[in-house]
Amino acid sequence: MSNCMRETSALSRYALYYAPRAEEGLAVAASRWLGRNAETGESRDLVPMSGVSHERLSAVVAAPRLYGFHGTLKPPIALAEGATERDFIEAVGAFAATERQIDVPALTLSELQDFLALVPAGRCAALQDFSDRCVVEFDEFRRPADEAELARRRAAGLTQRQEDLLLRWGYPYVLEQGRFHLTLTGRVNESRERAVILDELRRRFTAFVDRPLAVRDLCVFRQPAPGRPFTVLARFRLGGGRRLATQVWRAA
Repeated sequence: MSNCMRETSALSRYALYYAPRAEEGLAVAASRWLGRNAETGESRDLVPMSGVSHERLSAVVAAPRLYGFHGTLKPPIALAEGATERDFIEAVGAFAATERQIDVPALTLSELQDFLALVPAGRCAALQDFSDRCVVEFDEFRRPADEAELARRRAAGLTQRQEDLLLRWGYPYVLEQGRFHLTLTGRVNESRERAVILDELRRRFTAFVDRPLAVRDLCVFRQPAPGRPFTVLARFRLGGGRRLATQVWRAA
């Protein structure tokens, strides 16, 4: 049995993400910043930056490094009882084949509460609609959240609408409560430090700010167990066919 056909672990989680292809400039810049590429599996030392120690920088990028550079379309789920990894991948591939590339007019660097991310400069209706349909279309594969997971989400403090979304879709920040973003840091609460890191990100990602983003692919990311890194399990070109490649599913 090949790696991509293994039995689904009860501890595994799967997510639908947009991620630039490994050879694209945005993916290269992000892997240098985070020190890891979720598609190739390559890890590298972080590039030092002025004003932030190596230890602190490692802490700042720890969460996005674990998840891999991505924009969330359907947040991580454990598969429902009876659903297999193959079932999920086949369904995602069939769905992606009916979709079209989405062109985001421009990206900008933004402070989202206490973390930093690349986000669309303005509302992109096509991207929002695509994300909403990913949430809804694949919910049949989602194992319902247990009480511990619900309690963890509620600890952040939820509005009534977010509570409703949590109970219905397993995550409080979806549909109109979600905002597509490509995460670059974890929490950076101190304003002076946040300003220093934001300046560094402007330098490193200047080639992608105020530039369009072509969302060409729908990716399945997999986390084999809690605390383990997410990696790209499958990549499907929107509107394209698919083929089975070595160890992962990819678009033809």
